[in-house]
Amino acid sequence: MGLLPLFVAIPLFSALLLGFIEHKKGIMHTLVMLTTSALVILAFATPLQRGFYFVGGHHPFVGITLMLDPLNRLLLIVVQILVFVASWYSIGYMEQYTAKSRYFSFVFLMLAGMNGIVITADFFNLYVYMEIATIASYALVAYGGKAHELEASFKYLVLGSISSLFILLGIALIYSQTAALNMMVVAQRLDVTNPITWLIITVFAAGFGLKSALFPFHSWLPDAHSSAPAPVSAILSGVLIKVVGIYVLLRFFYNIIGVDQAPLTLIAWLGALSSLVGVLLAMGQHDFKRLLACHSVSQVGYIFIGIGLGTPLGLIGALLHIVNHSAFKSLLFLSAGSVEYATGERNFHSMGGLAKVMPWTNAASFIGFTSIGGVPPLNGFWSKLILIIACVSSGQWILGLIIVVVAIMTLTLFPKIQKYVFLGDLPSKFRNVKESPWSMILPMLVLCFFCIVLGALVVVPVLRETYFLPAVQALLSGKWLGVFQNAP
Repeated sequence: MGLLPLFVAIPLFSALLLGFIEHKKGIMHTLVMLTTSALVILAFATPLQRGFYFVGGHHPFVGITLMLDPLNRLLLIVVQILVFVASWYSIGYMEQYTAKSRYFSFVFLMLAGMNGIVITADFFNLYVYMEIATIASYALVAYGGKAHELEASFKYLVLGSISSLFILLGIALIYSQTAALNMMVVAQRLDVTNPITWLIITVFAAGFGLKSALFPFHSWLPDAHSSAPAPVSAILSGVLIKVVGIYVLLRFFYNIIGVDQAPLTLIAWLGALSSLVGVLLAMGQHDFKRLLACHSVSQVGYIFIGIGLGTPLGLIGALLHIVNHSAFKSLLFLSAGSVEYATGERNFHSMGGLAKVMPWTNAASFIGFTSIGGVPPLNGFWSKLILIIACVSSGQWILGLIIVVVAIMTLTLFPKIQKYVFLGDLPSKFRNVKESPWSMILPMLVLCFFCIVLGALVVVPVLRETYFLPAVQALLSGKWLGVFQNAP
């Protein structure tokens, strides 16, 4: 477990180092790729079984504790891979911006914060890492400096600060009730029959629900995710909202207070509403990136339905959809960024025929659209199917029907976008448009590979046994009680 601090230390050190090599492009790109590659390797090198790292050798009741188990190991792998791909894509895409070293510094700060959230085992450091990640994301949303980007960032900052206030209030209430901030100690001492505990549940659900854009806390997401540079949009939608919101709620409801069906049922129905609202919002959009951003609200809803079911199959579907959505939605944001990079346009009604001049982007976009539409055998099909089966097997027929309806609406929406952007006649203003550079195409092809492989019939059972079932077991094992036998 001695590798755990590296997930925070390496990106923090790289973020600092990038400030000294602003005008040395080759060194900067090499550092970015080496850092992200090293973190991917580290994520796969970490062990599957649960373990702890006690910072400074202090007892966990008073010191800082880092934790690893199958659930956060799965999240670590997804986060490192996606940031690696987005950073690779950024090397070409960010040529249209200035101060690239500052951009990568913010990306690595956000990565350090996300990794810290995933591996920390105490609420104080959870809050600190959450603020590091979100403050960096505020800056990245406004990175272009245009009016709509600054407006989106300000709105994101205001609502994000409100959510942080709710979370800080919840942490203060936890300390008042348990005299501890270590998550394992809190799990042992928190009395679920105390009315204050239900107040904690309420403020945490509001705070982290806003972080993850769960309905009705979703209004900030379409502006923020559509205004950021495309690789940042991929990170925000692909992993940030899952780490700072969904992952923490999973830990809180399953491992700290224990499973209680009342709040879980509410979460499932809010997830169903998110799915419907998100897809309806997306259907009224003409901006390529804003449509994708609205649809993130819908896809987050699927995940919360699985979490709210509270069954092993529902949790497998939720975790699988977290991974699948990270792949296909990031791919679509990178595809939209490639189109905008080449044409300067985001309104797909003014496009058409781009398949003739951007064949690789067209192919990547097609894979992304069919994946998010749930077309077999691509990855989006399996997580949606598992969630539908989980709803039916647990007697939640209406939730299953909502998933089917939203999936059909999604399937009818994205072929239309493919037609508007890539098919038909090429407008005269795009006659000189060329395909994006290979530094942008290759990362998209990597995500295409994941969309295909994650849907392969041979691979799905292996992933289920190796990654998803152990992660589900880590949740369904219940409250963390008596887990510090090897504490110093």
